[in-house]
Amino acid sequence: MARKKFSSLEIFLIILFAVVTVIAIALVAVLAVEETGGSVSTPATTTIKCPSELSETINERINCIPELFPTQAICAQRGCCWRPWNNSVTPWCFFAENHGYNAQGLKTISTGVEAQLNRISSPTLFGNDLNSVLFTTENQTSNRFRFKITDLNKSRYEVPHQYVKDFTGPATSETLYDVIVKEMPFSIKVIRKSNGKVLFDSSIGPLVYADQYLQISTRLPSEYIYGIGEHNHKRFRHDLNWKTWPIFTRDTSPVDNNNNLYGHQTFFMCIEDTSGKSFGVFLMNSNAMEIFIQPTPIVTYRVTGGILDFYIFLGDTPEQVVQQYQELIGLPAMPAYWTLGFQLSRWNYSSLDVVKEVVKRNRDAGIPYDTQVTDIDYMEDKKDFTYDAVAFKGLPEFVQDLHDHGQKYVIILDPAISTGKRADGTAYETYDRGTAQHVWVNESDGTTPIIGEVWPGLTVYPDFTSPQCVDWWADECSRFHQEVNYDGLWIDMNEVSSFVQGSLKGCEDNKWNYPPFTPDILDKLHYSKTICMDSMQSWGRQYDVHSLYGYSMSIATEKAVQKVFLNKRSFILTRSTFAGTGRHAAHWLGDNFATWEQMEWSITGMLEFSLFGIPLVGADICGFAGNTTEELCRRWMQLGAFYPFSRNHNAETYEHQDPAFFGQDSLLVNSSKHYLTIRYTLLPFLYTLFYKAHQFGETVARPILHEFYEDENSWIEDTQFLWGPSLLITPVLKQGADTVSAYIPDATWYDYETGAKRPWRKQRVDMYLPADKIGLHLRGGYIIPIQQPSVTTTASRKNPLGLIIALNENNTAKGDFFWDDGETKDTIQNDNYILYTFSVSNNTLKITCTHSSYQEGTTLAFETIKVLGLTDSVSEVKVAENNQTPTPHKNFTYDASNQILLIENLTLNLGKSFEVQWNQFFSENEKFTCYPDADTPTKEKCIQRGCLWEEIFTSRSPECYFPREYNPYLVSSTSYSSVGVTADLQLNVARARITLPSVPISTLRVEVKYHKDDMLQFKIYDPQNKRYEVPVPLNIPTAPTSTYENRLYDVEIKENPFGIQIRRRSTGRVIWDSHLPGFAFNDQFIQISTRLPSEYVYGFGEVEHTAFKRDLNWHTWGMFTRDQPPGYKLNSYGFHPYYMALEEEGNAHGVLLLNSNAMDVTFQPTPALTYRTVGGILDFYMFLGPAPEVATKQYHEVIGRPVMPPYWALGFQLCRYGYRNTSEVQQLYDEMITAKIPYDVQYTDIDYMERQLDFTIGDDFRELPQFVDKIRGEGMRYIIILDPAISGNETKPYPAFQRGVQKDVFVKWPNTSDICWAKVWPDLPNITIDESLTEDEAVNASRAHVAFPDFFRNSTAEWWATEIMDFYNDHMKFDGLWIDMNEPSSFVNGTTTNQCRNRELNYPPYFPELTKRTDGLHFRTMCMETEQILSDGSSVLHYDVHNLYGWSQAKPTYDALQKATGKRGIVISRSTYPTAGQWSGHWLGDNYARWDNMEKSIIGMMEFSLFGMSFTGADICGFFNNSEYQLCARWMQLGAFYPYSRNHNIANTKRQDPASWNETFAELSKNILNIRYNLLPYFYTQMHEIHAHGGTVIRPLLHEFFDEKPTWDVYKQFLWGSAFMVTPVLEPNVNTVEGYIPNARWFDYHTGQDIGVRKQLHIFDAPFDKINLHVRGGHILPCQDPAQNTFFSRQNYMSLIVAADDNHMAQGSLFWDDGDTIDTYERQLYFMVQFNLNKTSLTSTILKNGYVNTNEMRLGLIRVWGKGKDSVKEVSLTYKGNKKLLTFNSTSDKEITQPKTTVILLITVLSTQKLDMVSDLQITGVLLAKPTQHRHIDPSRSIRSQNLSLVVQLSRKDSTSTIRIRPE
Repeated sequence: MARKKFSSLEIFLIILFAVVTVIAIALVAVLAVEETGGSVSTPATTTIKCPSELSETINERINCIPELFPTQAICAQRGCCWRPWNNSVTPWCFFAENHGYNAQGLKTISTGVEAQLNRISSPTLFGNDLNSVLFTTENQTSNRFRFKITDLNKSRYEVPHQYVKDFTGPATSETLYDVIVKEMPFSIKVIRKSNGKVLFDSSIGPLVYADQYLQISTRLPSEYIYGIGEHNHKRFRHDLNWKTWPIFTRDTSPVDNNNNLYGHQTFFMCIEDTSGKSFGVFLMNSNAMEIFIQPTPIVTYRVTGGILDFYIFLGDTPEQVVQQYQELIGLPAMPAYWTLGFQLSRWNYSSLDVVKEVVKRNRDAGIPYDTQVTDIDYMEDKKDFTYDAVAFKGLPEFVQDLHDHGQKYVIILDPAISTGKRADGTAYETYDRGTAQHVWVNESDGTTPIIGEVWPGLTVYPDFTSPQCVDWWADECSRFHQEVNYDGLWIDMNEVSSFVQGSLKGCEDNKWNYPPFTPDILDKLHYSKTICMDSMQSWGRQYDVHSLYGYSMSIATEKAVQKVFLNKRSFILTRSTFAGTGRHAAHWLGDNFATWEQMEWSITGMLEFSLFGIPLVGADICGFAGNTTEELCRRWMQLGAFYPFSRNHNAETYEHQDPAFFGQDSLLVNSSKHYLTIRYTLLPFLYTLFYKAHQFGETVARPILHEFYEDENSWIEDTQFLWGPSLLITPVLKQGADTVSAYIPDATWYDYETGAKRPWRKQRVDMYLPADKIGLHLRGGYIIPIQQPSVTTTASRKNPLGLIIALNENNTAKGDFFWDDGETKDTIQNDNYILYTFSVSNNTLKITCTHSSYQEGTTLAFETIKVLGLTDSVSEVKVAENNQTPTPHKNFTYDASNQILLIENLTLNLGKSFEVQWNQFFSENEKFTCYPDADTPTKEKCIQRGCLWEEIFTSRSPECYFPREYNPYLVSSTSYSSVGVTADLQLNVARARITLPSVPISTLRVEVKYHKDDMLQFKIYDPQNKRYEVPVPLNIPTAPTSTYENRLYDVEIKENPFGIQIRRRSTGRVIWDSHLPGFAFNDQFIQISTRLPSEYVYGFGEVEHTAFKRDLNWHTWGMFTRDQPPGYKLNSYGFHPYYMALEEEGNAHGVLLLNSNAMDVTFQPTPALTYRTVGGILDFYMFLGPAPEVATKQYHEVIGRPVMPPYWALGFQLCRYGYRNTSEVQQLYDEMITAKIPYDVQYTDIDYMERQLDFTIGDDFRELPQFVDKIRGEGMRYIIILDPAISGNETKPYPAFQRGVQKDVFVKWPNTSDICWAKVWPDLPNITIDESLTEDEAVNASRAHVAFPDFFRNSTAEWWATEIMDFYNDHMKFDGLWIDMNEPSSFVNGTTTNQCRNRELNYPPYFPELTKRTDGLHFRTMCMETEQILSDGSSVLHYDVHNLYGWSQAKPTYDALQKATGKRGIVISRSTYPTAGQWSGHWLGDNYARWDNMEKSIIGMMEFSLFGMSFTGADICGFFNNSEYQLCARWMQLGAFYPYSRNHNIANTKRQDPASWNETFAELSKNILNIRYNLLPYFYTQMHEIHAHGGTVIRPLLHEFFDEKPTWDVYKQFLWGSAFMVTPVLEPNVNTVEGYIPNARWFDYHTGQDIGVRKQLHIFDAPFDKINLHVRGGHILPCQDPAQNTFFSRQNYMSLIVAADDNHMAQGSLFWDDGDTIDTYERQLYFMVQFNLNKTSLTSTILKNGYVNTNEMRLGLIRVWGKGKDSVKEVSLTYKGNKKLLTFNSTSDKEITQPKTTVILLITVLSTQKLDMVSDLQITGVLLAKPTQHRHIDPSRSIRSQNLSLVVQLSRKDSTSTIRIRPE
């Protein structure tokens, strides 16, 4: 609740008073300066002994004029020393030795000692000094000492504490302290015996004891002082710089000053030294006072009444001191469990409807939320025990709704009771009953109720110290509870507060209202904003008991709660407190402000109340006054989730700030929900802490110094805190910050959210805490009980329990757990609870039930146990109950990345004891090879290298491996920001004892960039010396575009050993973890390992793999482009260091290493992989998906989306290496046409060239250009081959070489102009070729010297384009280019001499595991030291860019092709690198005519789909060897569904084209290719989709069905897009095939029947002439009647296959353009239509109408599959608003056994003219594809059909045609 608003007059008077005060102070200052003489001067009549200036310690001055600005005159009058100083905070007037008391008659009594103290004659300060006082001591316990000074002759007011009772002795003999009483002058010292340290020493200043002014000072042994209140202390540790802290309960808001606030707390604690020894001091006094703290340090008490009654506590730790103090004043109450839940409140919701809306939106947002609170606005006219029947109509019913949802309702009650009538004019019975029972605070006459003013207007004040009042209050609470069923009470305004000064009458001028000394309280007036000090209560005069008002109200309210909630704990929240209030109530820190400073200061306030014995404490989350901001409120909600008392509350007139107000999916809501969920998870732990607070006085929210007192750094930490001993909480407290300077104490710490161990210990770190994070860290050595959370404690208490075990460095931990019903009062005293202790040592958890007497609790069980910090793998878990024999428990996982053991599905019911055991072993899977070199490792070599050796006999794990702690690089700095992370690494020479190949780089930089929410880059490089980086451009943002709240990942730099850890936020799964041994960054050897999130990894190439999923059983795969036919572990043509990995939850991510140097990767069953490369840098890109297809699209976006092939390129293609002349090609063509086998593209291999020279035509192919022109005129296309090597031995002009020399395009030796010559295919001129020679013999005998073009050069691209264009224009036409041998391949090693010039580059220190590993990198290619020139003119070594050669050729070739032909064309490249798919397709190289090669072609296609090259296929029927009939037939079936469908083989083998076998084969080929051609519109649309958006066409099943784990292993089937599944036969002599059927509806393509099988393996019939093809329900496939080639097929009728899903829905699209124009998508020259089946209608929508050709775009037939069984009465077409009936045919196949018979509906829609209007349509009879499979249906007859209506969009502008089927 806020303060009362002041009127304009009041504001004016306040300002006027302030101005006058300032002027008065200034005048006093001037007077003081004028009186200063610079020496000590006192009246002649008084002898004052002041210290000399030389001997004086300035900081020991005790102020003699505390209430005024000092003057010399006043100082002399008081008999004190005058010595002005150079600042105003140091006292100018200070006590001399002539003040104080002398002790007389010191004697021992039963409790301690006693003495009379007699005043030393001296001037008075405030009058009425007591000449004699009684001093007594009490040795109450061994660690608690009390001394008391009171009036010797008469009784003075003493605090009537309701718990602390008089000590009657006897004195404890064995104490930890000695007490020394000095007699003249009197002083007391309390000394710790063990170390002689003086804890309390009053000799520093005089004792002053007057009637209304008591003063005593003490010197303290340490500067580290904590406590006293209530104030707004900025820091937990007190500032000693002359600070005055007034204590007197007051209704005022906490701001940046020393104002006295709501509570009266006089306890402080002081830590003595790093032993932890500490002491506390408590003054039992409730009068107004101030405590003055000054350097030295010295504490001075200035008290306005009562007595001096001190308690001193000695502890071995700070925590012990607090426990001792609480033992004295009363241990805290045990809270009800629900009160630990989150609470929402607001002052002035204005109506119950608003409250309901707040409740609803927070429920809808899923905010864990237990309690709704209402402020005084629920009342009628702000009167207690009423509610507003208008604005809050239905309040009782609303409360019932809260209860029905497991929630609670808390109301506010203010003490002030209105004297007025109810709103309807009737009596206010609460007031009347109170008046009748005389329960009010009275004026000084003791009988007249004092009248003040608060919220309801004129009010009286209950005297809660009166027994009658307590009964009245309980009765009123009970009466109202019968009306509104509230659950708890919030008592406010109980300082006590009034809006008039003193009373309605004012206050009398007497010593109580105007005492001689007024502490530095707010307004310097005791009765300001409260009642008169002479008013009377049962406990005494307001002057004495004012600060006990809230305390007494808390006690009275507890009595009321006991009456209302019989035997229940309920909830009491109070604003005003006193020592011992925690026994009765909780506390919030008052009416704070929505500022960052107040959020920070709340931690200090919370920790102070932990000292004061009120552990259930918190601040108003997000601030009470002022409009909060989203950022402030988000950060405060994060912090507030860990306040013991967690409530969001704010004031009227300000904007709402409940979490859901910021939006249902806002960052604030998500962050709040996340951390409140964690709070609710931890409630068993928090509740146990409250049990220990209640039983033993332990703190809940705990200062760090309480646990880490040995570390002086912890003594000043107050922006972090602990829950108990073990949860460290580090909030963000500064605006705009995402990094916190956090102190990490000396312990093992684990990130609570990830479980990962932190490397920090006893150090300050920059902790990265982005927008939705607060730092939570578990301390090693502790066990935390948890519970599965819910949105209320009512629900969560029913959920399974668990344990989090955080091991310390000794692998031990301990903990405890308390459980009862959460609400019954005194369960501990009544023995109705469960108590556990936990301990871990030697890999054994002991769960010991020490008390079990709460039977209902035994239904709960510990079901999960998470063990953090297990460094070794776990292979066995055993569980035993009550010392029985342990039995194995199988349900556990060990996460090596985070070193976490998770044990699940336990049933360890409460009430029993258990033992859980696990083993630990160093798994051989955790070994990372330390000797990957080419030579065989031996023990001697291994040890010499510095590695570990263990001989292995049973597995493939390395015998020579890295020590686990090996860490050659130290992380010297890490900086986290909103856009990434940077870190510097320094080679630790002392620890880098392992000698790996090449020379280490000493300084490294790690750079992580958060490019996008789903994509990041992490790079490791040498910041001091530029190293080669891959010159391949990627499509990445120029600046990161990710936002923290939307990022899918978190990144952390790990230490010891260095590593990078990337975690998926949604699951917490670590998906990259290089925090492993073996990291190396040497000049020619770079190695990094990472754990993998699962064993399911796909990718890396180009190399033949035996399955799509990588085998992780210790396999190493080399990558280095080489002319190497596919073979197991033989590195082939391409270089793709990319992989996609699946995570156990089904998410997927991709990783690209942008490095082009020779490398290998090793997989091991950890699971993990290790990269090794021989140069460059480490430059990784990660794509977070989360679905496999999405991750692939993200990768393609970065590397460039796949090229869009021309339509004809999807047709069937024929080639052969070994055509001898044009006639052979002509013959093949004729035979294919005669057999009517669809066929679009013919090739010739290098045979067509003259002596294999590019850009030439040999004599035997003189007629080839004419032949090409002929077939192109018949709709065919032609592709020629070009190799990169250019002959330099020509005796006749060879323009290609000559112009190349002129343009300087060839690769040369470094720093020379000499070409590095090689040999490839071109033959020498003028020699006879002996065809009987082997290839190697021919190289020596007849091959010419060749030069390799350097395609990086700009001039080379120009030269290449010229040669291609000239050949096209001058020699022969072609439509595409096939670039081969571009690894680059050579038939000699390095150069013609087989001798290169740089051994280290050709035989690097580490040679990756490549084919011909010992023969050098230059084997069958160029020398590695040759020089290439990048487009920017910079020089690079072929060593670095070898693997980019084919990549560098692809784009110049594609550009040249399009420039030459003016058409889109296609380039087919053998050697590829990431991004090459933008310009070229790829075939899988020179395969073999073997069944296994056919099978592996599917793997290759799927891999290249990942790599961004979907236009891919293998040589159908095999390249090498003679194919055989059955193999080639099955391969034709499979190859018909390759994107790039080409039959190709080598010279000197038999023909294998479809026309070459027999008529049966030709027919089989024709039929399967007709299916391909029929589906080309669908396939072409898929190619467009990936060109526009990325992704796969040849799609692994797991990309669509990643939630079905069996698909993760499937590689013998594949999908075309998402809708078409191919299951080929891949083995000989079978007529069935087994395939996996994913969980969808599937239709047999051949029959249209629903196969009725899902989510299982199934055996299909597969006769020789059939391949199994299935269409997925829910999809619509555009088709077209096939023809001889695509030129003709594109003019045929189109059709649709509409395959309904289970809900009779389907969707599909068609992309259409002219099939050949360049960039039709980019230039908007295309047509796009979307089809949708929605139960009873099929509609289509034109999305783009940029291309129209009515000769091509005619819809003729619609096949509807799976429409159901209901009758069809009518099919109609609506086009441009006109309706026409259509002919249709429906059939069902009765032979298929399935739950529902499949009905196939065929609708004929034929158009012969432009579709401008309905009249243009010509409707014909039913068209059946296979009449034998369908029965003709008379349209007039009723046909059983599901209610189905079809609407078809015809492809003419934006017109719409509608086909409807009207059910009967």
